[in-house]
Amino acid sequence: MAPILHALAQEQERLSQQERRIADFILSSPSEVVHMGIKELAEQCGTSPATVTRFCKAFHLKGYPDLKVKLSAEIAHTEMQERSGISSYQDIVANNPLSQIVEAMEANHLASIRDTTSLLDMDRLAQAIRLLCAADRIDLYGVATSSIVAQDFYQKLIRIGKNCTAFADSHMQITSASTLSGRDVAVAISYSGETLETIDALACAKDSGAATISLTSYSSNTLAAMADIPLFASSLEKGMRRGDMASRIAQLHLVDILFMGMNSEQFGQYVPKLEQSYHNVQNYRKSRGGHFQA
Repeated sequence: MAPILHALAQEQERLSQQERRIADFILSSPSEVVHMGIKELAEQCGTSPATVTRFCKAFHLKGYPDLKVKLSAEIAHTEMQERSGISSYQDIVANNPLSQIVEAMEANHLASIRDTTSLLDMDRLAQAIRLLCAADRIDLYGVATSSIVAQDFYQKLIRIGKNCTAFADSHMQITSASTLSGRDVAVAISYSGETLETIDALACAKDSGAATISLTSYSSNTLAAMADIPLFASSLEKGMRRGDMASRIAQLHLVDILFMGMNSEQFGQYVPKLEQSYHNVQNYRKSRGGHFQA
């Protein structure tokens, strides 16, 4: 199922009665919705255009036109998949031949990257990049699988001279968040958007005056609602037993986009530092007889 439709299906129990009618109609007839005006959809669902607009914004969309554009793209891609016989995400299967495991992992990772790209809001992305470039200090919060993503971003940022921290320990996250200021940025990473330790750290950063960015799955979640700039990775198919594999790829994809955007935005400042750090590591390896890897 496509990212937006999957999110609608996941969130139905949390919706009000009116919102649930809208979600039900979109899920049952997405192709029709693409060609309907907001008043027509509201009439079909027994609600008002204002409720439809609020519904769209609850799912992090700019409005009803944005919903139709994204739905249209998802429908087109789903149809292409069906014609090619490729499913979206493939789960773990007992006694699966190794060749099929390799193919499944490739398909899952490609789908995760593709679906995440389709969810990107360019305005939010550009704003996040500007904040990160201007930040005096950057805090990165994440636990479990998300801490690996935070560490990856940390290793990238120190290569271009950014002052940043990426503590996996929740107490240290709070301690660090407490010392931020209005000149700093906190980035909270949680696929579910409901990791309590990460929520607490971001709340503390907000209280300290820092700008906040979240990286979560595409859903209505606490972390995204808290952040000044919510960014989203794809939501995996329901029933995936090892969703952390593709979710990690999706989050790393977002991190790479942010990092490349920062380098492009401040090319003259960051790229020389990136090149210098690379050469310094290479020289260190040579001086140690080539036994150390970067």
